[in-house]
Amino acid sequence: MPSHTQKSSDDLLPATPVRARYGVSDMTIFRWLADPKLGFPKPIRINNRRYWRLADLQAFEARQSTKMEAA
Repeated sequence: MPSHTQKSSDDLLPATPVRARYGVSDMTIFRWLADPKLGFPKPIRINNRRYWRLADLQAFEARQSTKMEAA
């Protein structure tokens, strides 16, 4: 039986779950990272692999929802 652990805001997510979280391709992530106005969080590189802090992604989502409400 798989154990489901609660995600901590300190957790690191690799690129595949990040792409799945937003339903986008790797090219879209690349474009988001290249757009300073969007403010998508920069990844942490470990052994040349990209990881994002869950807290950074949640903060990005909160900023985006605030922008959407203001529009």
